[in-house]
Amino acid sequence: MMMMGLAFMDEVPFQTVYIHALVRDERGQKMSKSKGNVIDPLVLIDKYGADALRFTLSAMAAPGRDVKLSEARIEGYRNFGTKLWNAARYAEMNGCRYDASFDPAGNSLAVNQWIVATMKDVATDIATAVADYRFDRTAQILYEFIWGIFCDWYLEFTKPVLLGEDAAAAAETRATISWVLRQSVLRLHAVMPFLTEQLWQQSEFAGTGPKLLAETRLDDLSALPTNTGSRQEIEWVRNLIGEIRRVRNGLRVPGGAEITGVLPPGDSEAGSWAERHWDKIARMARLANASPRDGEVKRPVALSVGNQLFFLDLEGIIDFAAERERLAKELGRLEKEVQKFDAKLGNPGFTERADPEVVQETRERRDEAASSLEQLAAMLAYLSEP
Repeated sequence: MMMMGLAFMDEVPFQTVYIHALVRDERGQKMSKSKGNVIDPLVLIDKYGADALRFTLSAMAAPGRDVKLSEARIEGYRNFGTKLWNAARYAEMNGCRYDASFDPAGNSLAVNQWIVATMKDVATDIATAVADYRFDRTAQILYEFIWGIFCDWYLEFTKPVLLGEDAAAAAETRATISWVLRQSVLRLHAVMPFLTEQLWQQSEFAGTGPKLLAETRLDDLSALPTNTGSRQEIEWVRNLIGEIRRVRNGLRVPGGAEITGVLPPGDSEAGSWAERHWDKIARMARLANASPRDGEVKRPVALSVGNQLFFLDLEGIIDFAAERERLAKELGRLEKEVQKFDAKLGNPGFTERADPEVVQETRERRDEAASSLEQLAAMLAYLSEP
């Protein structure tokens, strides 16, 4: 088309050309009718929706890497769209509506300051990624923020506030939820245009302005505060909950078991954060005691989050000796597996002659085994003899 434009129109038809990678099947094979591995995009659209396919191709369009297209990935991104839809329903059910007078810079709650500052960073990162034609990075930023931060953490943090007796805090939180949804949908529109347009037409966070989302300009968030203190506070709370969950899963603590978690004696900044956000920590990590200073720990498992220790009492919840034996056995198995992968990858006959996709898959399996090995070693250290 470039040459035809120059030959017949005497002008350059495009100023910018984006060359994407080859789309292959899930095993990395080039699609071919003779192989029978051709994927019909219209069939995928009928099954998962155009937005899910569009998001998948955007997320996997990394420079220098072919796209291995699989239905499992498309289904996963379809679920991402469902997650956003449910978040909008949550907002609607809790009375979160667009407020033209709302100033996100004036929030007083640490959790609301944290999400606003995070949204500001997300907006900056997306603008940079789009300018650099890194559409994979754009999709990744949106996915991690909307699902991993906004839905999984922030909305969970807001539940006690919205159900609490502080009317001012609840009103601020409702306005913040609506604002964050608005900013998220505005930036997701380029990657998931149909879902976001539908949400824009039906939800309460659109507010005034153009009727179509496609005609709406992005809000400039550069002047918003960074709220460094609030971000450190909420990130510490997130890390504590995440560490408790990791220990629970790693040591096979029953899902319904409520355990005791306490801070050691002494005052600290992190200790005050734990006390201030204990309602969120106890609910999301399934802890039984009413405060982090209340409760007796008979057989402590010590966690370290930042520079702050935190103790969990698993006495009577798990069999320490049996868990040590199980973890030591699994640790030995994974050590042999990593050694086997290292030997294979260290053999030039394999790395130079094997198919590049097979070599890459072996590296990924080795890294996965090494990561599991590291996690098991940490779990075993928690169960050391008292």
